[in-house]
Amino acid sequence: MSAATRIIVVGVFVIALSGAAIYYFLYLEPRPENTTAARVYSSDAAGIDYCALPLLDGSGLLADEIPKAYTPDCSADRWPAPVLSGCTEPLPVEAADLRGLWRDERDPARHIERIEQCGNRVVVSGRRFIHDFRTTGTLAGGANDINPTDCSRVRAAISWNDAKVLEFRPWGLLTLVTRHLQDDDTLVWEYPGQPRMHLKRICRLPDR
Repeated sequence: MSAATRIIVVGVFVIALSGAAIYYFLYLEPRPENTTAARVYSSDAAGIDYCALPLLDGSGLLADEIPKAYTPDCSADRWPAPVLSGCTEPLPVEAADLRGLWRDERDPARHIERIEQCGNRVVVSGRRFIHDFRTTGTLAGGANDINPTDCSRVRAAISWNDAKVLEFRPWGLLTLVTRHLQDDDTLVWEYPGQPRMHLKRICRLPDR
């Protein structure tokens, strides 16, 4: 076997091994134990005024006292009730307050999400998913859930940067997704391959 052939064979092997590893981590790696509190999917999420934000004064539960929540199976078909209900742990100094129910102002039917915060814990939820994580900048504390569009794994290390932008680094690598609040109370979400999304605050879940 010539040197050039050996290089090609090794290259093909490395590519195949890398592809197999990526497929495993995206689709085959076992999910964490589901610790979602039963009330999250047994309570009504539609009757809540999401503009009435709780005061984070430390008078209630701490983030550690609430079990971590996960998307059931590959996706849900109803809005979960707030995961961090009753939690009043103050936010860390580096965090922006992104709490609330947000809707894409350009295409209201395209995307709605709810953000909860308590301590260094953040929960981003939609009708089909829950992403519950800590902003520690580590994979261990980050998002570990499912993308409801194709049931692939979502793993990301998440932290605030100096400008109070929430940065998501898939698999702890490069920052690919960000969320930040503008001065006009617009939540800006940037995601690879999609136009920048501008979300405006709404108080109640739409009837749909």
